[in-house]
Amino acid sequence: MKKPVTDSLAWMALALASVILAAQPLQWLVQSWVSPAYGSYGYLYVLLILALAGASILSGPATEKGANAPVLFLLFFGAALARLMGQVLAINILSALALAVDVFALVRLLRLDRRPFALSPFWMAALFLFALPTEVILQRTLGFPLQMVSADISCRMLGLLFPSAVCEGVRVTLENQDILVDLPCSGASGLLLATAFVVIQNAIMRPHMMTAVLSVAAMAGCAVIGNSLRISFLAVGLVNQFDVMAEPWHSLIGLVSLALTVLPFALFYRPVSAKVPDAQRHTPARLSLPVAVICLLASFTIVSLKPEPVDVSGVVQLPAIPGQIHGFRAQNVPLTPLEATYFETYGGQAQKAQFGPLGLNVVSTRAPLRHLHAPEICLRGLGYKVRFLGTRYDGAPTAYYQAIGPAGDRWRVAVSYVSEDGHVTPSVGEAIWHWMAGSGGTWSSVQRITPWQLDPKTGAALEAAALASLDIQLIEGTDI
Repeated sequence: MKKPVTDSLAWMALALASVILAAQPLQWLVQSWVSPAYGSYGYLYVLLILALAGASILSGPATEKGANAPVLFLLFFGAALARLMGQVLAINILSALALAVDVFALVRLLRLDRRPFALSPFWMAALFLFALPTEVILQRTLGFPLQMVSADISCRMLGLLFPSAVCEGVRVTLENQDILVDLPCSGASGLLLATAFVVIQNAIMRPHMMTAVLSVAAMAGCAVIGNSLRISFLAVGLVNQFDVMAEPWHSLIGLVSLALTVLPFALFYRPVSAKVPDAQRHTPARLSLPVAVICLLASFTIVSLKPEPVDVSGVVQLPAIPGQIHGFRAQNVPLTPLEATYFETYGGQAQKAQFGPLGLNVVSTRAPLRHLHAPEICLRGLGYKVRFLGTRYDGAPTAYYQAIGPAGDRWRVAVSYVSEDGHVTPSVGEAIWHWMAGSGGTWSSVQRITPWQLDPKTGAALEAAALASLDIQLIEGTDI
């Protein structure tokens, strides 16, 4: 067989192997953009990547040849490893990392790093990571420490104006009014937007790696300070009886804080571009057909592997659902087939019951990262419009939401997260953080749902009775 034909078959086999590895992660990624449950705008980053790539191609021809066969084989190996881990562990975002490797390879193949408007392959791949539902993941894993840091810095800022400011964890008391730095105020959204800004700068300016990494770290620090500044603005507005939580003021304060965060980098970050090594002058190595066939077979093998996730919940002790609450007898609500299959696959257990106007949902697990999430995720997925109402610490620490159904029906949703040792928190981020820090054990999400039009006193009595029946410790507190 002639060399050109052999080479063509080898490249076709490698390309097909890459498509096989990328198909499922790409399908999941697109689903995360269109599904209300994720609330992701990641497609905007893909459009930005395409715009930068188009500008680079239109800027003129490349000065050197692109990646040779050994480099592409190594890139394929990296993508295959990411896809393998995601497939075996049943973690979609790990599989999606293979797509970032593909972006790196495409930038090299198109020689975008050697054109008049050159782009960094590494930082273009890093920019693609923002197309993933990163904000949800960041809030769930690092949301609580971000809350704590933001609350501490905000308290120090407010202390300059209000010497009587009192700080206690994520709660700040200002002029006898409680300000809570809850999960939506953790700054995850602003942190990602600010970091994406400097990643774009690095992709275009192509600085030395150390300079680029330091710039990302510096931007992350500035983003945390900027979020604390935003919280301070909101707190000052609330103390002065100005409804800063209403639109457009709430979003406007957030945009101003974000602009102040990125402004120094927009004005002064002008790193020296790293010199791209000259391409080798000898004839580039060819991709052999046997190696390409092995890659193709490996891709089929990887996507055929049976998932064996490690974060499956072990046996859990479910809280006993009471027979009646506040005079209303329990009516058990069966799980949907999708819910039943999910818990059979990943462990944990869920219970649903209806007590007159009160719906009670309890999910218990020893793997909170797999099972626990804020109510708006599943409610948005069901077609509800969800608005976060805030957090209360009277009774039990509870996060409140308003859910509006497709037919216009309105519901009040309250949720608390309870550990088996009695720790109660309104934040899924705090629950997961305590679990990751080594507390282990079983965590339960206790969700109470009542009609929006229900008399507030009746609703409060039903909630208190439900919590008491589950032996959840009630505490005295102040409305946030």
